[in-house]
Amino acid sequence: MKRVIVTGATSMIGVALIEECVKNNVEVLAIAQRGSKKLQRIPHSDLVTVCLCDLDEIGSGKVGEGKYDVFYHFAWGYTAKATRDNPTLQAKNIQYTLDAVELARKLGCEKFIGAGSQAEYGIVHEVIDSKTKVAPVSSYGISKYAAGRLSAKLCEQLGLIHIWTRIFSVYGTNDSEETMLSYAVRQFLRGERAYFSAATQYWDFLYEEDAGKIFYLLGEMINENKVYRVANGNFRPLKEFILELKELFEGKAECEFAKTVDIENTVNLRVDVSDLLNDIKYKPQISFKDGAQRLISFWKAKEEGGSQEVID
Repeated sequence: MKRVIVTGATSMIGVALIEECVKNNVEVLAIAQRGSKKLQRIPHSDLVTVCLCDLDEIGSGKVGEGKYDVFYHFAWGYTAKATRDNPTLQAKNIQYTLDAVELARKLGCEKFIGAGSQAEYGIVHEVIDSKTKVAPVSSYGISKYAAGRLSAKLCEQLGLIHIWTRIFSVYGTNDSEETMLSYAVRQFLRGERAYFSAATQYWDFLYEEDAGKIFYLLGEMINENKVYRVANGNFRPLKEFILELKELFEGKAECEFAKTVDIENTVNLRVDVSDLLNDIKYKPQISFKDGAQRLISFWKAKEEGGSQEVID
């Protein structure tokens, strides 16, 4: 793998993947949205070329030139809470994904790697593995599943290897400030009480750096059609993660958990990723404690007026 294309290049996983590619001397065409305020996230390197292109322009055929090996498609529109369950808007992403496959073929790629979601499974109370049936509930999850199936069909027709990933809970310094972990760290740093659900559900946290390495290895090592679940594989009750984060503040943090639990409608992230880790011969290296400490350092610098820009 010498040259790759990455859409959603300013996303948390997109940035981590590009960083890993640069470490391995892989050339990257980084496709980012016009007007993005996050362009500074993209690693600066002679190996990285940035192309500004909105999702509805991918099908124009005017993006990029030359021949590439692998196409990574992370870009996805309408991810804000207000539009996440809008069927009409989410359905546009299916066409954008098919446009990305067509662009991959045009630029000579042999492999297409798409970013699906745990939302494709819907609400599951058992461990999610290769035998778990998909049953998406939200428009976002339904569209992710449809995009995965249809892009697989198009890749088959065009002669491309198709790898679809269902991503679980990735976190890190490039994550949204609206996530539970970012909220908790900010509250704890400010000496303010943080409030949570009962947090009895199981969760699985994968640090951004490990996610970048996993996606790099998928492009480098996997040469057949596959569907993978992308997670750490070390799941625990969410409350345990929160309390472990709290302990890093050495008694200076306070939190409160709700007493009621809605078991039927609560998402549980217990996931088996043994097939993925065996195939790419990799095990996540960043423990939750280490990842949380990095997150604390990042937000502490911002709270103190550091140089990091606020994540939008």
